[in-house]
Amino acid sequence: MHVMSLFYIVIQQLVNGLILGSFYSLVALGYSMVYGIIKLLNFAHGDIYMVGAFVGFGALGIFGSILGVGWLGITVALLISMFLVGLLGMLVHRIAYQPLLNKRAPRMSLLITAVGVSFTLFNGVMVMTNGEYKAFSTSLGYEGISLGPVNITYTQIIMVVSTAILMLVLYWFINRTMYGKAMRAIALDQDACRLMGINVTKTISLTFFVGSALAAAAGVMAGVYYGSIHFYMGFIIGLKAFTAAVIGGIGSIPGAMLGGLILGLLETAGTQLPFVGSAWKDVFTFGILILLLVSKPTGILGKSEIERM
Repeated sequence: MHVMSLFYIVIQQLVNGLILGSFYSLVALGYSMVYGIIKLLNFAHGDIYMVGAFVGFGALGIFGSILGVGWLGITVALLISMFLVGLLGMLVHRIAYQPLLNKRAPRMSLLITAVGVSFTLFNGVMVMTNGEYKAFSTSLGYEGISLGPVNITYTQIIMVVSTAILMLVLYWFINRTMYGKAMRAIALDQDACRLMGINVTKTISLTFFVGSALAAAAGVMAGVYYGSIHFYMGFIIGLKAFTAAVIGGIGSIPGAMLGGLILGLLETAGTQLPFVGSAWKDVFTFGILILLLVSKPTGILGKSEIERM
């Protein structure tokens, strides 16, 4: 009986870890893509995720009365959020980062600008929402597949599958399309790309669009899954997604995916360990990750001279 109970706990935490890791992976992909091209740690990316959740919340409020607040309405809200927040990412790049890149400003200037953008988004949403939690109301129930005491809801299954589809589409885009190949080329040598006729600025702007859209998708899915959103929600997940990108190998697309899933699984596993629990789960998780980085400083899929993206 004890063995069966342990088995059910493992299954439940595995599902929870995959959901959490999916959110981390989608946000981590944006970190890796931007760092891979312009070597910028875009600390505003967690707040892009938060803005995506609020845009999805607003879109669902507008179209929910027409399409309902089930999967159809959520899907439309998700796509709208991805598009609009992708444009926001392009706008941030054009206004905040591109002038500094054109002047070949020091990396520290870019980093400080990223922190400034983060505070701008953070405080802007805080003022607009009066710092209140918003209930992300949907009509999704708790129906699903039961395995003994474990209930895996259809919502959880759809979210994991949706994340996997987004990652596969991104991997195809990076490796099979001309724009994806241009991104990989720019990551290696921007000056050579300019000589070859590649529009570097446009390609970097597209990278911000794709990364921001993926973060927005994660924000909307988190709102649906947890049932509420808040202006502060991007801070912690931004730090953890950045950690996931480093663990997987910063600049590596598969590494960001893998790092996010590992971080999510470690975090949920930590809540079940004796003397750890939910209060110490972050200590346990980051302790393991520190040991991992000590043994492999470049990350799991990172290399000393990695082909960025």
